[in-house]
Amino acid sequence: MSSNTMQGVTKRSGDEGDVGLVEHALPKARTGCVVLQVGGVGLCGTDLHIYKNEYASNPPVILGHEVCGTVAEVGDGVDPSLIGKRCVAETFFSTCQTCRYCREGRPNMCAQRKSIGTHVNGAMAPFLEVPAKSLHEVPDTLSFAEASLSEPVACVANSLFGAESYIEPSDRVLVTGPGAIGLIAAQVARLCGAEVTVRGTDRDAQRLAKASELGFATSVVGDSIESESFDKVVECSGSGFAFADALNLLTKGGHLMNMGLSGKTSTLMLDPICMKELKITSGFASTPQSWRRAMKWVNSGQIELGALITDVLPLSKWDVGFERSFAADGIKFVFDPRLDT
Repeated sequence: MSSNTMQGVTKRSGDEGDVGLVEHALPKARTGCVVLQVGGVGLCGTDLHIYKNEYASNPPVILGHEVCGTVAEVGDGVDPSLIGKRCVAETFFSTCQTCRYCREGRPNMCAQRKSIGTHVNGAMAPFLEVPAKSLHEVPDTLSFAEASLSEPVACVANSLFGAESYIEPSDRVLVTGPGAIGLIAAQVARLCGAEVTVRGTDRDAQRLAKASELGFATSVVGDSIESESFDKVVECSGSGFAFADALNLLTKGGHLMNMGLSGKTSTLMLDPICMKELKITSGFASTPQSWRRAMKWVNSGQIELGALITDVLPLSKWDVGFERSFAADGIKFVFDPRLDT
């Protein structure tokens, strides 16, 4: 590897599982952009789906979109005082900026959007180029690993809030899927004043134990729960079974907020949606508005992020993070490329 190159965890081709460390040119900050020295990049379920060809990407591409780093270089038109600042970055590298969705503040819906870690090189590398306008500065009280989880917090904010919160203080809320997204969603629901239960499978024992440590009631699939027990369900697992479970456990007129991606088709009995007059909403990725909400919670310490991090690994051990994530052996794995130097 030369002084002008770096290694990044890369989806090398369209073949399933074709991921590994690949040498890339060091990024340069173009007009309106900065280069971050990556201090923490979270391993997301989307990265796992890309690995398994269950989520579209543009290989060869460096993975990773949950990032915190230090501004190392600025391009033309960017305030040089940003150099040295610790920042997280929104995930969209570019959008058309003219379609109805971009004009409505919903760049996540833009048909021409290009996202880091999917369409253009992402953060599982020592350096990353992002637009300066996507940056949010983080306080020194947050580690790089903790701050890298700001992006999933923004995704939760996008799914649980429309014009206002979907969750009321009197609500009984069930969160299905006790991974990092589920445990963040549970904390956000609690911030809204709800009574929250986190539900998983026998395979999720370690994650449910963490939910209990965070003060949540927990439930294992197979436990007896009376139908129509919850006003709201936040589905974070991507499991068709969990979706069906949610339809049963929701009250009449209840609300299902769907966050989990499955990457596959499923056969579900959908009649309860009609017969119980259920409301179903979802949120894909994040928006500028959801990032503003998320950074308020993150920077004020209202959401516990450090407790969700199972391990911080060097990029050279990328395969360990992936293997343990596929096995549900932990909650959240974060890579720190600086550990390889």
